[in-house]
Amino acid sequence: MTRQDLLTAVIANLMREGLGDRSLRDIGAAVGTSHRMLIHHFGSRYGLMTAVVEAIEEDQKASMESMNGDIGDIAGAMWRRLSDPALWPAERLFFECYARALHGEAPFDRLLPGSVDDWVERTAALDATPDVPPELARAGARLGLAVFRGLLLDLVGTGDRAGVDAAFEAYAALAASAVGTSAATPRASGQSPGAAAAEEVHGAS
Repeated sequence: MTRQDLLTAVIANLMREGLGDRSLRDIGAAVGTSHRMLIHHFGSRYGLMTAVVEAIEEDQKASMESMNGDIGDIAGAMWRRLSDPALWPAERLFFECYARALHGEAPFDRLLPGSVDDWVERTAALDATPDVPPELARAGARLGLAVFRGLLLDLVGTGDRAGVDAAFEAYAALAASAVGTSAATPRASGQSPGAAAAEEVHGAS
């Protein structure tokens, strides 16, 4: 199998069975290869974990960019996608790797450069119009990313789906209210929740 084939098979297996303290030997056997082949392609168990997170993150970004509708619709669709219990193993792995990256551990530290900036730039690009200044679109995208990640951490930690969904709806409603109280523009009804809330904060400062 190629590196990509192995990565795809490992991701599918981890989504079904989780990672826990499983060894490379166990993971390799589960996907029809050897631990030596995993080491050849990924360097170590930690290298495999990092590659899995990178691949899943890229898949989520591509999914967001392929969605139709205005940015508010996309935000709701992304929340439903990311909060699906089928993705919880991936969310747990992301937060584990991210925490280790924050401590400067290699190879997890290679996640940090794009873990915020890439999401912000790609999300802001969806909201870029003459009526939404780039700096406001980026601020809104960063705010939205923080809300998503905070609520996902809450969700996988507590399992309180109803409570977390209610919190997301409150955030979306707050953003909608911010749109309603901001200066009217042709773009206002289509602003992202993050950009709308960021505009409200900016206007109050």
